[in-house]
Amino acid sequence: MRFYIIDAFADQLFGGNPAGVVILPEGSSFPSPETMVKAAAEFRYSETAFILKKSDGKFNIRYFTPTDEVDLCGHATIASFCALLEAGLVKDNNTYGIETLAGNLNVKVENGLVMMDMASPESLGAIEDKDDLKELYGVMGLSLDEGEVILDNEWTLLPEKISTGLPDIILPVANRDLLDRIKPDFKSLSELSEKYGVVGVHAFSLGEGLLGDSCPEPNQVTAYCRNFAPLYGIDEEAATGTANGALTYYLYKNTLIDDGAECLFIQGEAMKRPSKVLSCIALEDEGVNVKVGGRGVIVAQGRVNL
Repeated sequence: MRFYIIDAFADQLFGGNPAGVVILPEGSSFPSPETMVKAAAEFRYSETAFILKKSDGKFNIRYFTPTDEVDLCGHATIASFCALLEAGLVKDNNTYGIETLAGNLNVKVENGLVMMDMASPESLGAIEDKDDLKELYGVMGLSLDEGEVILDNEWTLLPEKISTGLPDIILPVANRDLLDRIKPDFKSLSELSEKYGVVGVHAFSLGEGLLGDSCPEPNQVTAYCRNFAPLYGIDEEAATGTANGALTYYLYKNTLIDDGAECLFIQGEAMKRPSKVLSCIALEDEGVNVKVGGRGVIVAQGRVNL
């Protein structure tokens, strides 16, 4: 079986978020879940994608952390299509369908840029109780006052549980310096994630692209982000597609971006693995559509025996 190690959401080596990718032989079936978990643990990356080609233009992808299977993984999907492009199994400037545990999604490859549909965005509720807010920010190593983001219209942004494939707590932080200062109590954060039924916490501070303009210019930073998911064995992640999809919907819900907005999220700087995550949002007949994407760089490739 072919395997790849790819830095996703990066345009140069040793940036972005590395993922393992295993392309299964056509006509085969997935190995057992236990085998795929062990393989992901052997690769030692936050996620490894296993790809099975089904028919022309369709693929089944399953995603594994070193401890569990997850429904969807943005950066591993970006990595998957970089690997499929390199292997000659997809062509540039085409759209493909993928089957995941989060549903059937479309992925477009255009001039090497991979953009994927997120699952339909869903709000699972804001965290509003003052004691709950103090607990949440305290677990992240901040006080509630440091976390508060008060907009010009005197509306305070609240943490909110949102899913575009995986549920995360979207956590506003007052400024970039405080974002950099976050130092979670990982044991407590795991317990809190379990309590709220989420993968983890996606913290953000607003970027220059949102300093008064709901339609940021291209290349302006919409938000700076950090992502923490110790419940799934990931203390911090350098780029997180599903969480930035959820953040895109959060910003739209809070009227910080408009229909048709294109966003640029910078993540991974605290890990010295800067990532560029692109997203866009559009209102369609069937609801709100969020896409997330970026580029990837192949670090290594070879064969794996499973």
